Amino acid sequence: MAKAARDTHPFKPAPGREPPHEPDAATPAPAVSLERGVAVLKAKLRTLPNAPGVYRMLDKRGDALYVGKARSLKKRVVAYTQPERLPYRLQRMVAETVTLEVVVTHTEVEALLLESNYIKRFMPRYNVLLRDDKSFPYIRISGDHDFPQILKHRGARTGAGDYFGPFASAGAVKLTLTALQRAFLLRNCTDSMFASRTRPCLQYQIKRCTAPCVGYVTKEQYAEQVREARDFFSGKSRQIQEMLARRMQQASEALDFEAAALFRDRIRGLSHIHAHQDVNVAGLEDADVIAAHQEGGSTCIQVFFFRGGRNYGNRAYFPSHEKNLELPAVLASFIGQFYDNKEPPRAILLSHAPDEQELLAEALALSAGHRVELVVPQRGAKRKVIDQAVNNAREALGRRLAESSSQRKLLDGVAAAFGLDGPLERVEVYDNSHVQGTSAIGAMIVAGPDGLMKNAYRKFNIRATEVAGDDYGMMREVLTRRFARALKEDPDRETSAWPDLVLIDGGLGQLGIAVEVLAELGIDDVPLVAIAKGPDRNAGRERFFMPGREPFSMELRDPVLYFLQRLRDEAHRFAIETHRAKRAKALHRSSLDDIPGIGGKRKKALLMHFGSARAVERAGLADLEAVEGISRATAKKIYAHFHEEG
Repeated sequence: MAKAARDTHPFKPAPGREPPHEPDAATPAPAVSLERGVAVLKAKLRTLPNAPGVYRMLDKRGDALYVGKARSLKKRVVAYTQPERLPYRLQRMVAETVTLEVVVTHTEVEALLLESNYIKRFMPRYNVLLRDDKSFPYIRISGDHDFPQILKHRGARTGAGDYFGPFASAGAVKLTLTALQRAFLLRNCTDSMFASRTRPCLQYQIKRCTAPCVGYVTKEQYAEQVREARDFFSGKSRQIQEMLARRMQQASEALDFEAAALFRDRIRGLSHIHAHQDVNVAGLEDADVIAAHQEGGSTCIQVFFFRGGRNYGNRAYFPSHEKNLELPAVLASFIGQFYDNKEPPRAILLSHAPDEQELLAEALALSAGHRVELVVPQRGAKRKVIDQAVNNAREALGRRLAESSSQRKLLDGVAAAFGLDGPLERVEVYDNSHVQGTSAIGAMIVAGPDGLMKNAYRKFNIRATEVAGDDYGMMREVLTRRFARALKEDPDRETSAWPDLVLIDGGLGQLGIAVEVLAELGIDDVPLVAIAKGPDRNAGRERFFMPGREPFSMELRDPVLYFLQRLRDEAHRFAIETHRAKRAKALHRSSLDDIPGIGGKRKKALLMHFGSARAVERAGLADLEAVEGISRATAKKIYAHFHEEG
């Protein structure tokens, strides 16, 4: 049964029985399970201190159910031993708890910081989870060269120079960089390219660089360009624009129209940056604006970045949480996780007051090393920007809910087309890719009610060389590894990692392999469908194959058919891209990669000395010892690797 295949509710009956109705908040958990969980917590209470710290509730697999912090660990955990006072969500959590782990901290502030770190690390399903927390790009003006370079930067800010940001997206950085090059004419080439130039490149021709590489400007003149760019990021854009306007006027009066045109283009570059900033607030220098909207049990949080008085873009987040969790609690958990790996600005403007606002501000200040103020503006220009950010959050959540509704309808349509008991929560699609058996991989993509679940995608490097060019053999290996691991990690199917439907790109042969694999593993309740293109591989005339059912097709304009085609095409795209990446990596491998203990540094030394891997293979022991960084013992190891007897 499709529904029984992934039931995550800990108190649902075995597959085939009638599922109970969804309980409301007052419905108690089953007594036996709840009593066991309460007993576990009471036993732990004997050794818990009256001190601040972080506690983790773990299930029988050792996975974190919940991470919490407390001013007093003993007093906080006592609350969980009184189930009659707990909502159903927490009763369910206690019933699943088999042990409790704690970490004592010096202060509650340290506990809050550790809690945020643990939530991001362990992803416990009863916490508010910030799933999309990629690092943000910056703009860097390098500081280790006489003629600094301007470039996009992502990652640790360890290199010399100045960093400006964060920007909400790579697109925002690209637009700003292009405009900055037009305004300040700074180079974007690498240092090696800069050193090798004998004449100006295209950037000079299109008036985005002053060609310092060939001496068209002096070091002092270029330093002035860099200073102006830094002043721009420091909030002096209006002064710079006025200065350029004066220079343009002076050049025009001196009849130097070429110079005047250059200043005009630089002014346009600055204006282009301002024109693409949708939300601006006078007097708002360095601050993040965080606004939230909650509807239908879901939350959207919009984050706007303001630096130097300019808007560096915004990003929408949809944290995962229980449907009845109040907005202040969601916001507090989001802020803690959001700033766990990034430095907060001195001011954070909020649409709503989060839980434990003062404690949160103290924790952020401790992490950042400077004072951080959490403010909920009530009036004036700052309130207006909050209102606009809330509108953005409301519209983004509305679009997401509409998309989810549409996705749900499509998934229900798939269940109806294949005669499955819905609802479908997880659909897995499989495809393979190889070139004449080389760089063979299998790929799995996953779709659910919220769309494609890219964090659940998986690739499978084909291990059995004898099946690398055999589509049937590759499919057998992929499905065997996927479901054998699922049985090992979750034999009772208590997580959401089990599919309600497996869709295979292929025909009757691939379907037969899938049926055999699941039968060998003792799995008989995961629905299988193979999708094959029609005659002449004509998309739109796909045929579907299911065990015990005649092959069939869908109506040409059926939205469900389009949806299944998109899933199949996404699996194909992922398989092809993964295969290409593996093949590209293989092209850069050499026989030196197979020698134990030879890392990148030694490999480079050998190649620089001998010129090629083939020459290293033919080298004598004395020749190998002559390479810088290669000891006698290492030389013997390399020589033995290539000259082993029979």
